[in-house]
Amino acid sequence: QVQLVESGGGLVQTGGSLRLSCADSGRTFTDYMMGWFRRTPGKEREFVAAISWNGGRLYYADSVQSRFTISRDKAKNTMYLQMNSLKPEDTAVYYCAAVSSWDQVTEVRRYDYWGQGTQVTVSS
Repeated sequence: QVQLVESGGGLVQTGGSLRLSCADSGRTFTDYMMGWFRRTPGKEREFVAAISWNGGRLYYADSVQSRFTISRDKAKNTMYLQMNSLKPEDTAVYYCAAVSSWDQVTEVRRYDYWGQGTQVTVSS
């Protein structure tokens, strides 16, 4: 069973940085591809970034490419999202999620496990 817990959200000014963490208390973290999604009020959850089980494949949404970096530490059962050059439009609740296949890794419906979310607010 995968159990995901996000942390690291908060309030930051435009241009600032935050690092989100996603810890898995289960024992199968390394079997899964991992992704970050975000949701703003009134909108659907949208894909942000994904990483393969061994970290060898990465994929980013165009809106965060070159500003955000996804990574994972298998020894710590933890995934990270380093967010730099933050903009007000990055304000959202950020969720981490796990999926067993890289196929359609940007699709919300493909993911099997989700964390509870962490709020990121970027002030202008």
